[in-house]
Amino acid sequence: MAIQQFFELTELRTGALTDAECRRLLTTRTLGRVGLTSGALPMIMPVEYVYEDGVITFRTEQDAKLRAAVHGAVLAFEVDAYDAATGRGWSVHVLGRATVLAAPHEIAPLPTLDTATPVTGPRHYVRLHCELVSGRRLTSSRA
Repeated sequence: MAIQQFFELTELRTGALTDAECRRLLTTRTLGRVGLTSGALPMIMPVEYVYEDGVITFRTEQDAKLRAAVHGAVLAFEVDAYDAATGRGWSVHVLGRATVLAAPHEIAPLPTLDTATPVTGPRHYVRLHCELVSGRRLTSSRA
């Protein structure tokens, strides 16, 4: 990233989004980032997700995201959008306790996460219950 682009992104004015706006924006995207700790170190990992009824669901492999969910960890989640041409965007942040879908009816293929690409090995799905939701509207000071 060029230094000028970095400064343009760091000079954003923000305005708070309502809870309803945040939840609506969560439905408009399918790629977000999960934040967790592993071995006392912070990790941020991209995930494909679906948001429905106050819950973010994503598929994962046997990795840190799954281990955190098995233990009922609190995870952070972030999704955003930014249009460099208009200098406008938004960012939504979620905190919540994670659980693993375990019952057979819960782990049937999810059409929005399991596309035509066959899944090899077991499917693991994590649910993140959206307990704290906040967001900001972003406007670049250069726009």
